[in-house]
Amino acid sequence: MSADFLLELLSEEIPARMQAKARNDLARMFAEGLQAAGLAHEGIVTYSTPRRLALIARGLPLATDAVSEELKGPRTSAPPQALEGFLRKTGLTQDQLQDRDGTWFAVIERPGRATAEVLADRVAQIVRDFPWPKSMRWGAPSASTASLRWVRPLHSIVALLGEDIVFVEIEGVTCGAATVGHRFHHPGPITIGGAHDYVEKLRACHVIVDQEEREAIVRSRANELAEDAGYYLVQDEGLVIENAGLTEWPVPLLGSFDPSFLDVPEEVIQLTARLNQKYFVMRGGDEKLAPNFVCVANIDANDGGEAICVGNARVLAARLSDARFFWEQDLKVPLEDHLPKLEGMLFYEGMGSLRAKADRVATLAAGLTERYFPERDPETARRAGFLAKADLATGMVGEFPELQGVMGGYYAERGGEKPGVVSALKQQYAATVEGCIPAAVALADRLDTLCAFFARGIRPTGSKDPFALRRAALQSILTILENGTRIRLGNALELAKAGLGDEGADLNSRDLLEFFADRLKVQQREAGVRHDLIDAVFALGGEDDFVRLLARVTALQAFVETSEGTNLLSGYKRAANILKKEKWDPSAASASGVEAEEQALTDALDAAAPKARAAIEVEDFTSAMTALASLRAPIDAFFDKVTVNAEDAGVRARRLNLLARFRDAVHAVADFSKIEG
Repeated sequence: MSADFLLELLSEEIPARMQAKARNDLARMFAEGLQAAGLAHEGIVTYSTPRRLALIARGLPLATDAVSEELKGPRTSAPPQALEGFLRKTGLTQDQLQDRDGTWFAVIERPGRATAEVLADRVAQIVRDFPWPKSMRWGAPSASTASLRWVRPLHSIVALLGEDIVFVEIEGVTCGAATVGHRFHHPGPITIGGAHDYVEKLRACHVIVDQEEREAIVRSRANELAEDAGYYLVQDEGLVIENAGLTEWPVPLLGSFDPSFLDVPEEVIQLTARLNQKYFVMRGGDEKLAPNFVCVANIDANDGGEAICVGNARVLAARLSDARFFWEQDLKVPLEDHLPKLEGMLFYEGMGSLRAKADRVATLAAGLTERYFPERDPETARRAGFLAKADLATGMVGEFPELQGVMGGYYAERGGEKPGVVSALKQQYAATVEGCIPAAVALADRLDTLCAFFARGIRPTGSKDPFALRRAALQSILTILENGTRIRLGNALELAKAGLGDEGADLNSRDLLEFFADRLKVQQREAGVRHDLIDAVFALGGEDDFVRLLARVTALQAFVETSEGTNLLSGYKRAANILKKEKWDPSAASASGVEAEEQALTDALDAAAPKARAAIEVEDFTSAMTALASLRAPIDAFFDKVTVNAEDAGVRARRLNLLARFRDAVHAVADFSKIEG
């Protein structure tokens, strides 16, 4: 016989950001406990609301089978302490162990148990060991550090196997079949019959336990409200999930605010509505923000939510008033006047002030523009770099740090700065940047940051990257590729290094180039480019123009996927293996008695190699591959008709030289030894 098991852990409000992980942890810990006890199940589902974490396990047997468990212990010659530890672990005495070829083994017979007993122990262990990111103690027992911890005070536990209560021993927490419904609509106790009626009984008491159902309600109703008002909702899936995690009975409502606030930059309004109030915003057909919002109530109000909307609008208006105050105060002085405040703001411990960084970024942005964007004014780039960090000292960014790198563009625009400066400031933190001046400023900022950290020996290790240096490199790569910027990265890094002065003396630019190369490989693999082809081009060395490098990779990928490319690769690998085995260096050799196939390959190389080199010079990599393709038939014929390891040393040398020439012609395009296949 089998039965379904229901577990509900009722507490004070669980932060929405913790609920998804909590559901996963509960399912994992419970499944591990069943497996350890030898209990099968037919499926586990978990739920969460602001006040409860729940699990239903289907088809549990009512008792466990007797099992025999064998544990391997220490060597019989091991120190006594090792044996003592093994005995404590197993609960056996030494005479109960088995000596097998000098190693102790313990065979533990575990009798069958009632499933309810197993579940009671497992639930108690889950509650005591649950891995909340943050937890607390409460009440009188909290005076002891050994007392129970939970994310918020834990009120009760419902544990039912079938319709029978599984009594769980947890200090000070009620265990039974009773829970509560919605805090306002049905605050009284509810008796749960079992897993079969849990979801619907709570629904009848205004609690939707399925988080995905609550998300669907928030998502669909918010969109409907926006459309009914003549707008469209700004999609925000994270906000959908958060609102579903804040409510047990979600009721989206349409509110409005004074249109005069729309004079404030829209990012300020969005940030205020989203972060502070958890509201959705919407836009009209003109793409401008609408003076409306959608909030999500946790109650089905008698007045249809009118009072709730009024209250929420009042709170939003107060916050927007604060934001408008900072906006208006910041506009009273030019953006440049905020720069002196950066003197007292550290870029990073031991790396000087943000004011010094602003000077470096300005100089580097001008240098990059002069070298790589000669059609643009380097002084515009210098000005943009100079002002790039100024908004960090404004009142608005002081109040809303998330707006750094955004507000500077607005202040610059109001201050009459050139369009290139304004665009650069608005895009400086974007993942990809459009335009020459914005690209130069964004690259200058990120290259300076990377050089500064690498110069001090601070770089990512394993999964740890506290200063987001991998992201800085990746965003630099994307900016280069999106704009088709023909930048020699090695030279750009030398410019950034020079800007650090003595601080950059210990920086090895080659290390940073390799760091960038690794980031490019990862990015291109994720984009579907074969990693072996990237390695084949990188192996040539000296290539730090990523636009040119990827053009070569693209042409190479198209070529090796043709029959000509496949056969040429096969011929190359055969030639390369022979040369490697012979450890061959080209040498002088007799030209007498040349076979027809040798001459044909020689003639083909005489024609193809110069064409390939010339095509590479003008970056016509497709034509270079076409030239190499003409070598396919001659190399195939050569291997079919010619014996490379001839008895005559001069003939043998001549043929090996010819293979070396063939290999070198191919290497002008890529190192084919890195290509799989």
